[in-house]
Amino acid sequence: MIYFQRLRRFRLLLLAPLFFIASCSPARKILKAPIKEEGADFLFAKLKEKELKFTWFSAKFSAEYSNKGKKNSFSGQIRIRKDSLIWISLTPMLGIEAVRLMISQDSVKMINRLNDTYFTGDYEYVNRFLNTNIDFDLLQAFLLGNDLQFYEDGTFRASIDHGAYKLSTGERRKLKKFVRNSQENLKIFIQNIWLDPVNFKITHADVKEIRRDNIKLESTYDDFELVEGQLFPRKMTYVIWAENTIRVKSDFSKMTINNPLQFPFKIPASYQPVK
Repeated sequence: MIYFQRLRRFRLLLLAPLFFIASCSPARKILKAPIKEEGADFLFAKLKEKELKFTWFSAKFSAEYSNKGKKNSFSGQIRIRKDSLIWISLTPMLGIEAVRLMISQDSVKMINRLNDTYFTGDYEYVNRFLNTNIDFDLLQAFLLGNDLQFYEDGTFRASIDHGAYKLSTGERRKLKKFVRNSQENLKIFIQNIWLDPVNFKITHADVKEIRRDNIKLESTYDDFELVEGQLFPRKMTYVIWAENTIRVKSDFSKMTINNPLQFPFKIPASYQPVK
């Protein structure tokens, strides 16, 4: 009797991997079908169909910032008018605002209430500080988990990577009508986008400039929640891979879509400019 029980257990151990392989096979076939039958164009169309549609967006967030081994936690608010303005208020502690940012297509403004200073300028200063090369469109896309709006669709390649659809392109340029200076003509991005195979939302993305291989922007999106009928990721992680790696982990809450917003930004007369 004991012999037959042991034999039965031994058979189950042998059969378990076969059951696992059999259960995975249909899923793999389902993943491969859109790529084989429709190609990258189908996946890119689904990406565009499922991305967040909005004119106005607002949310509260908590975040953890790390750089050079040091970590800081803060909370804040974000407000966006699509393709126009990004307004961010940062509150490190005690509910007292420390920094306020106003970002447009061609300017960056900041009020620092901790040292009574302000900054007004363009993206050159920000990119020098972060050692990267962002613009408004790239920033808006990464903050919301959407695709780039004003860049060529390029020629994407489709594949399956760790149970997700992956779209890759080696040349993605900004559309000529949105190029604001000659330097932006030099920006050619290598981009990878990972899509959830069920809802086709972006779960991971990275982008780097062809001429700056040592610098990469990366974002991860998780814990999707329905906001007025649209899926939005509550948890996001942003990483700037450079000489000094910067990482920001954020948790969003109280998201609203298409409620008209105000973007208050007034520099006190006593504040001094940052040079």
